[in-house]
Amino acid sequence: MGTKNKNPFSVSSLIFLLCCLARFCYGVDIIRQGETMKDGDKLVSGDGVFELGFFSPENSSFRYVGIWYKVDTEAVVWVANRDKPMVNTNGVLRIGVDGNLVVLDGNGSSVWWSGVPSILSNTSFARLQKNGNLELSNDTREVIWDSFHHPTDTFLPGMKLPVSLSMGEVRCFRSWRSAIDPSYGNYSVGTIANGGPQIVIWDQSGRRRWRSGQWNGVTFTGISNLSDTASFLHGFKLSEHDDNGTRFFTYEPSNSSALSRFHIRYDGTVRQFRWDGKKWTKLLLQPGNKCDLYNHCGNYATCDYFVSSSTCNCLEGFRPKFEDQWSKGNWSGGCERRTELECQRGKPDGFKRMKCMKLPDFSNLVPVKSRDDCRQSCLGNCSCTAYAYVYGIKCMIWIGDLVDVQHIDQSGNLEFFYRLNHSDLDDKKKISNGVIVIISLVGACFLVAFLWLLWRYKKKLKVSSMVCCKDKDAVVLNESKSSSTEFSAGFSGPSDILIDGDQVNRPELPIFNFSTVAAATNNFCEENKLGQGGFGAVYKGKLPGGQEIAVKRLSRQSGQGLEEFKNEIILLAKLQHRNLVRLLGCTIQGEEKMLIYEYMPNKSLDNFLFAKQAELDWRTRVGIIEGIARGLLYLHRDSRLRIIHRDLKASNILLDAEMNPKISDFGMARIFGGNQNEANTVRVVGTYGYMSPEYAMEGLFSIKSDVYSFGVLLLEIVSGRRNTSFRSSEYTSLIAYAWQLWNDDKAMYIIDPSIRESCCPKEALKCIHIGMLCVQDSAMYRPTMATVVLMLESEAPTLPKVRQPTYSSSRRSIDDQPIPNGQEIVSSNDVTISMIAGR
Repeated sequence: MGTKNKNPFSVSSLIFLLCCLARFCYGVDIIRQGETMKDGDKLVSGDGVFELGFFSPENSSFRYVGIWYKVDTEAVVWVANRDKPMVNTNGVLRIGVDGNLVVLDGNGSSVWWSGVPSILSNTSFARLQKNGNLELSNDTREVIWDSFHHPTDTFLPGMKLPVSLSMGEVRCFRSWRSAIDPSYGNYSVGTIANGGPQIVIWDQSGRRRWRSGQWNGVTFTGISNLSDTASFLHGFKLSEHDDNGTRFFTYEPSNSSALSRFHIRYDGTVRQFRWDGKKWTKLLLQPGNKCDLYNHCGNYATCDYFVSSSTCNCLEGFRPKFEDQWSKGNWSGGCERRTELECQRGKPDGFKRMKCMKLPDFSNLVPVKSRDDCRQSCLGNCSCTAYAYVYGIKCMIWIGDLVDVQHIDQSGNLEFFYRLNHSDLDDKKKISNGVIVIISLVGACFLVAFLWLLWRYKKKLKVSSMVCCKDKDAVVLNESKSSSTEFSAGFSGPSDILIDGDQVNRPELPIFNFSTVAAATNNFCEENKLGQGGFGAVYKGKLPGGQEIAVKRLSRQSGQGLEEFKNEIILLAKLQHRNLVRLLGCTIQGEEKMLIYEYMPNKSLDNFLFAKQAELDWRTRVGIIEGIARGLLYLHRDSRLRIIHRDLKASNILLDAEMNPKISDFGMARIFGGNQNEANTVRVVGTYGYMSPEYAMEGLFSIKSDVYSFGVLLLEIVSGRRNTSFRSSEYTSLIAYAWQLWNDDKAMYIIDPSIRESCCPKEALKCIHIGMLCVQDSAMYRPTMATVVLMLESEAPTLPKVRQPTYSSSRRSIDDQPIPNGQEIVSSNDVTISMIAGR
């Protein structure tokens, strides 16, 4: 006992000493007022990823205070005293008497301070956060300064990159002067907001060295989707405007646990790195070739790094401004017009389309709603040299020279139109005025002869099966017992027709004779029957000329079918799109009412999807998904009418000989006015499993109702299973099943087993993600079809987080009742449910 008493160190003293040693040997994440960090001490973030301390670059004796990755001390992400290095190891970092962070050299002179005025706090403290941000807080724990708002040359996840029209060019990051000198270098990186946000590299003189291209809400449009840039494109997001009108770019890596950084190097290149556990892997290098250099070929010229001939070429209608320099490979002078524009002389000009191009710099945004309006906006402004209408950006016009135009192998859906004199539009196809006159005269003679023959033919034509009773602006079509096989090729005269006493706009469609259709379908024999629905039956037929048709024959007992019939002849006659089924004509004769469509040899999608899944490979499914999306986008936004389909399902998607999808069955569709966004109905019609919650429960429908149906259909296409095929399982629907797997990070199990091994996992997961976004509970969180198309066509889009969908709102008491195939059931709340049947 006596020996122990003589020991000058007690157990508590030993513990205290070990704690003090551990503090600076292993590091903590905080420094408080009155504490001093000496050269050799370190702050370590709470997760052990970042360190703050004193360092010297390789082959340099100068000392700096900085932050770096603990796994690689040479990966410095922030430097405090970058322009005032210390010459020895006697420097310290502390919090001064005024509460500011300060770095002092060996002589006690300040070489850097945080620069917050009037803190006057004796309880300030600084903490190195897990994301690498050094934060200085006052006595109320309010962050009054942080390193993320005063970066050096590195952009980290969690940083905010401001974009502001009022601020103009925002230069946030500055390169080192050299590999061993962290002082301010020759290159800076930041953002510009005018004409669409972009990321830009500037050189020391303020000239642009590289730009990313305009942000379209998902990606930067000027970067090729090559493998080394895909990571750059994925993860960026742009916030909404704050109270000062500023927006912020942020970056979130797909794998939040992976270490990632963007670095502006002293040679003027931006690089992205990711730590693979042993070393840094380079994912991005921009500018990556000479065409990425800003305006490498000069104004009105394109740069294509991947062509074997000349890298630089003038736009069509332009020529090199300095021919002698151009031929020697000096393209900086750019190009000039061959023919001056006519606009100033009061004559119209034309436009030439350019595809797969990086959009020119210095664009201006114009608030118009359509591509045609955008074109007119440019055409009406003689200073406008080009225009583009881009998803996510809308109308852009260019005033003045076209600058920094580059061919990029990505963005096949990007295009812009530049202004030319009409004489330059078809330079190689010019013909003399004399030839034009001769062609016109010959054409006129042929036209006169054709009209005379047509008149003679119509005089002989007997359409005894159709009696037309003219009554002011209406025509009544009555039954006739003629057996003639001729049909009317159109309808001229009065503008309306009467169908069962209801007056509707006359369809711009051929009116087929009943006997012609009967003969084409072999008198509607069962062998020619393609399917059955609530409206009636569908038959295959062949016209006398050999054209194959599909005939939808209205059942005489179907009230629903009559409404569908009226709807389709009003709508489909006015809609033209490659992903909509084409209506060839109709028959209205007594109680017989029929619609004649182009024949789809592969019938409906459900015929393959739920019976012959193995015949639908992944690429075919992707093509079907994209085709349906483009068809819906046309209905919602690009057609002359704004259409809500209301019954989108697998059996209403027809497939042509090349497996191209065609949306059909517009009997339940509704037309919206130009400013109308949603409507309510007391009679809910649709198909169980495809109706959105707000439509099934409240009768409220909008374009987002179709988006929900598309989401269900997308999940069915990927999985090869019906949404309604889970009655006997623990899940209520395919949506419930998909959500559970998605939530458990097992989304690959959703994919149809017949294609799981052969599909592209990244692409399949993107489709599942988009499908889950479309079937979200609230309509406000579902994307529009314009956004869906953009996400589908982008290689690596940034997709929002999925909210848990409602997947039981459509289930009713009838779910447990047997429903005969092909029959219709109307529920007590007037929800019409038609079972799916192949046609």
